[in-house]
Formats: sequence, structure tokens, C-alpha cells
Amino acid sequence: MTGHRIVTRLALGFCVTLVVAGSSYGQEAFETFKQLNGSTKMPKLKAFTAPDANALAPAIQSRNVKLEAKLTNDADPMQHGLSWRVFSPIPGPDGKLPLLASAEGGSADFQLAPGDYFVNVSFGRAGATKKLSIPNQGNVEDQVMVLDAGGLLLSAISGPDTQIPDKDLSFDIYSTEVKADGERGLVLADVKPNTIIRLNAGTYHVVSEYGTINAAVRADIKVEAGKLTEATIQHRASQIGFKLVSDEGGEAIADTAWSVLTSGGDVVAESVSAFPLMVLSEGDYTAIARNKDKIYQRDFKVVAGRNTDVELQLTK
Repeated sequence: MTGHRIVTRLALGFCVTLVVAGSSYGQEAFETFKQLNGSTKMPKLKAFTAPDANALAPAIQSRNVKLEAKLTNDADPMQHGLSWRVFSPIPGPDGKLPLLASAEGGSADFQLAPGDYFVNVSFGRAGATKKLSIPNQGNVEDQVMVLDAGGLLLSAISGPDTQIPDKDLSFDIYSTEVKADGERGLVLADVKPNTIIRLNAGTYHVVSEYGTINAAVRADIKVEAGKLTEATIQHRASQIGFKLVSDEGGEAIADTAWSVLTSGGDVVAESVSAFPLMVLSEGDYTAIARNKDKIYQRDFKVVAGRNTDVELQLTK
């Protein structure tokens, strides 16, 4: 059987880690629009000339808007790791909403003219969007956006407790919903182990691959808002080395071609190497070695978490 262990910790102990993981200290937290201030020199007016009403109308002033984001409603405003984007609600010639302003860091301040905007804030793969309307008069309240997000940290073992090297592991994260074509939506590919991934709260379908042949495990993992979820995937596989030798325990013979077959006779892996290393899922296999027009064969078993070598001996 395959399985996974999940440990969830409160954000009180990990909120800082989540935030710092994706931030850069020493960077400006926001950028502001620059306003062009200028004056127009008007000609002298005769005493009897009526003033132009448009000339006397006050200029529309941009307004300062402060934006903050929280992981949950009850959490403190985040200080690092946020990306802010302000868009026009009117699509451009390319059909996309024009980007008007952006900022990185924690809270952000923007100078915006009266009108409507879309504001997006992202924290890793978590994000939220809202429509913002700036009035012609009056103060603009501080805007608080709730991400409803948490963190996910993935690792894996083989068998009961054999640690798998990070270089041999990868994770793909999918949505749990299946689309009309039978596929799941890919959220993030090739996630490295022991890396905090920021995601909106919800359940995700995780595929863990150990090696590149046939060792894969799937699990549905729930991410809770304001919490870091640590999931350890348990693989039923091992790393197997293959050698063709003249004597037991001897050196591997070069120029050897290898094929590994399942108990049903299907080829699962091939290699041309003196000492190939393969990660295989638990089960029964047959190793076939070809060297100088001769063929050598041996049946072997893969036990989860038990890395070993399979030797084939030259016949004398």
C-alpha cells in the first residue's frame, strides 16, 4: 500500500517563515505613480472679458490608496512576499487589461485618479482580486484583502523510513477537479522537496515521482488557511544497481546493454552502461544483460526501502 503522513502546524509558529520564504529584504515595498506638475502661462485678459469657466475648474487630484493583505481575516497584515498589480478595467487592443501600477513587499500605497480599477495581490501561488472604485471626493478607506491561503511543504520516504535524496524526487501539484477532457488542472510542476509552496486554501492532488521509471504515488492533500501543512509521501520503491561481473563482487564489465522486464514480460527500462542505477517500484523483475553477443539473465525482487545491487555473472 502507499500512503502519506500529514502534519499541520498553526500559523502562529510558521507565519513568519511563510512570509520570508518568498521575500527579498532591502527592496522597496512599493512604487508610486509620478505626477506631472506644471503651469500654463495665460495671456492678459481685458477687464471686461468674462472668465472661462473651464479654466477656473479645479484639477482632479489623484488620491492615495493604501492596500494591505492578510492570510486570514484574523491575521495581522503581511509584511513581506506580496506582489501587487493594479489594472484598468477596460481591455486594451490585445484584449488584455492594461497594467497601470505594481509593487512588491508588504503593504502598498498607490496614487490613483478617480475611477474604477482591478487590484490583484499574489503570495506565491495564492492570490486574490477585487474591484476598486476611487470617488471624485472624500477620503479613500484603506483596502484590506484576505488571501485565504496557507503553505504546503512536501517530502518523501521509501519503505518505512528510508530517506530519498532530494535530487531523485519531484512533485506535481494539480487541482482536485477533473475537467471535461478527463485531465486535472496543473497548478505547479516540478516542485522540489522541502520547499514551502504558498497556495490558496483547498484540497490539491499531488503526484510524487521517485526516479524516472515507474515509482509514482498520488495523494489528495488539504491546505488550510493560515497554516503550514507538511506532507510526507511514502513510496514503495528502491534504487537498484546492475553489474555484469566475471567473479562475484568483481568490477562491472563495460559495454553492456541492459533491459529490465516486469514479471509479465514488459520492458520498463533500458540502459547501456557498466553500472546503471534505476529506481523501481516494489515487485518482481527480470534483468537481461547483453555483452559481446552473449545474453545473461537473472530474476530479482525489489523490496520497498531496500536499495541493493543485482549481479549477473559471466558463464565460464
